[in-house]
Amino acid sequence: MSAPRWKTAIEKTISQFKNQIVIQIATIDTTRPELGPIPRVRSHIFRSFLDSPDVPALPLLISSTDIRTPKVGQLTTTPRAEVAWWIEGTRQQFRIIADVYLLPPTTHALYAEFAQRLAGAADGTAVALFKHENWELRRVNSFKSLSPTMKASWCRPTPGTRLEGGQEEAKKWPQRVDEPDVTSMPKEEYEEAKRIWDLALGNFVLVIIDPFEVDFVDLSTPPDRRSIFRKTKQNGKWSWEEDEVVP
Repeated sequence: MSAPRWKTAIEKTISQFKNQIVIQIATIDTTRPELGPIPRVRSHIFRSFLDSPDVPALPLLISSTDIRTPKVGQLTTTPRAEVAWWIEGTRQQFRIIADVYLLPPTTHALYAEFAQRLAGAADGTAVALFKHENWELRRVNSFKSLSPTMKASWCRPTPGTRLEGGQEEAKKWPQRVDEPDVTSMPKEEYEEAKRIWDLALGNFVLVIIDPFEVDFVDLSTPPDRRSIFRKTKQNGKWSWEEDEVVP
């Protein structure tokens, strides 16, 4: 069982255009009953694929967010989303409908939600292949892979709250987060480095995207092409059924 064509197309594209890894994730906001459900969308960075060597047909997409952002509540209430990914370099668009899992620190109240959903993941979901994964280690390693300046964005005040004190106050926020090293740092420097490291890491959440439908539009060369991939089970094995449709 091989990787689905939509995934290999993404891999080929981002191998050519390594910086075109910004995706859009759309969710539903139900916190304002007087307005009804409100669509919300924001940009994310695609971090990596994760797939099982035994079942490459079922890949996961990995991104990240801050535990304090509104999207966390939206995805906890309605844990499905659509990802839109336009790659200008090849003029290709991928729209991915998926179940979404949020992985916070094991000490956070929402971790129980992740653990429960992971334990109950059904056959045919990619995440079910990783029930015995050391997810906390994967979360920490993903955080470590970020640049020091990017890490610092996780230790600001709560995103979206009023900026008390204006830009002068913002200048006081940590500009970088370096991993604390007790062997090389003076005691006070180490303690401060550890404080902001723990703060940033404590707010860092992996966003685990488990696709079940992908709409792939390819405008790279005439004629334009479009295919819709749906996950299906045939002869006891999961694969992707591809239907070519009008672009």
